[in-house]
Amino acid sequence: MSVGRLDFLFDPRSVAVVGASPTPGKISHIIMESLEGSGYRGEVYPVNPKYTTVRGLRCYPSLREIGKPVDLAILAIPAQEVVDVVKDGEGVVKGCIVISGGFGEKDERGRLLERELRMLSSRSGIRIVGPNCMGVFDAVTGLDTFFIPRDRVKRPGRGRLSILSQSGSFALTAIDELASEGIGVARVVSYGNRLDVNETDCLEFLAEDDATGAVAIYIESVDDGRRFIDVARRCAMKKPVMAIKVGRTAPGITAAGSHTGAMAGRYEIYRTAFKKASIIELRGFEDFIDGCKALGRYDPPKGNRVVIITDGGGVGVNIADACCELGLKVPSLEEDLKKRIEKEFPPFFIVGNPLDLTGSVTDELFAKAVERTLRNKRFDMAIVAALWGPPGLTDRLPEILARKARAIKKPVIICSPGGEYARKKRALFRKYGFPVFTTPESSARAGWVLSKTSQRGGRRRS
Repeated sequence: MSVGRLDFLFDPRSVAVVGASPTPGKISHIIMESLEGSGYRGEVYPVNPKYTTVRGLRCYPSLREIGKPVDLAILAIPAQEVVDVVKDGEGVVKGCIVISGGFGEKDERGRLLERELRMLSSRSGIRIVGPNCMGVFDAVTGLDTFFIPRDRVKRPGRGRLSILSQSGSFALTAIDELASEGIGVARVVSYGNRLDVNETDCLEFLAEDDATGAVAIYIESVDDGRRFIDVARRCAMKKPVMAIKVGRTAPGITAAGSHTGAMAGRYEIYRTAFKKASIIELRGFEDFIDGCKALGRYDPPKGNRVVIITDGGGVGVNIADACCELGLKVPSLEEDLKKRIEKEFPPFFIVGNPLDLTGSVTDELFAKAVERTLRNKRFDMAIVAALWGPPGLTDRLPEILARKARAIKKPVIICSPGGEYARKKRALFRKYGFPVFTTPESSARAGWVLSKTSQRGGRRRS
């Protein structure tokens, strides 16, 4: 498949919404709202023989009666009507997103419908995304086909991370979390049953996509393993690729089959494939979100050596353990650096790695500790565990640390555990561009993902 042939999916000049309705709350109406709310600038054609106008736009009886070529048609109609509508779109549309469920994931009748739709796609050349999917959210072009209202699931701003997911709910939950953390995305695709367009097709597009700096994939199964490994390896040579494989256990495999009709396959085979393709494997939703936050914000470090700076000794030890268990290095301070810090800092600070600044810390001492340690060639990144109890810490801390991080050009990972007071302060870190990790383990996972990008030659941001 030619990569260029997926341009219609991410940057369509025109979109038809089949099944368009003026009734608030209906799926097709929400899709129309999503397109308007996202700032999509192309032509939008409602299609439904029941209406003459929808949301102030002329409504057409059928795709063919639009009378113009259409890049992308979004089908929000009953499953049994989909084949006829796609037939009507032959010679008119380049591709369709089939939102409708009730296909191969449901029963034998649905599998027959899916088979007929696949043959129609192959014969006509119309590319199909879905069925049983959310479609595309594209922060680059403003395309949003998701049928969940924006007041229930926030859409992220533009960033460098692209997400591919068989599961629509997984993609929605992920972007909602990322939006709340201030992490942007480039392209997000939910492709459901993968009747035609699948993860490998999308990955091939993203490998050459300048707007994408890293890729995260949710996988239930893969159709063509050899092609997937080849494409993923080529993509990983240019930018980091990470993936979570679900359906690792017998109950998970059964659930995947009823969810998207996927045959999940043996997990050991996928682990081997990920290694061959240089894919960073993630183990769960927390891993996925931590990885997305890390790759969505930071450049790859040069290595895996971490300096830990904290004002709480126990948290620092916890982070050190978590780092070592993941394979990160926590080197001791060189003797010259240790003596310099002991000379410049209060005598009751515990000088080592972790570097414990105790409850007498101030904003300036935190920033100075980051600068003194992270400028040393012995360290590739820092994890700063800021506990907000000490009275010497103020709202200026995130801004000061952000200036130091920009000047040093190494990742500074923020760990900020705590309750109500700490939650309010986390917003300050996000304001100055820091993703916030709330546990020692999550901050260590972020460092681990970043270290894997350095080992795989992940492309630095321009």
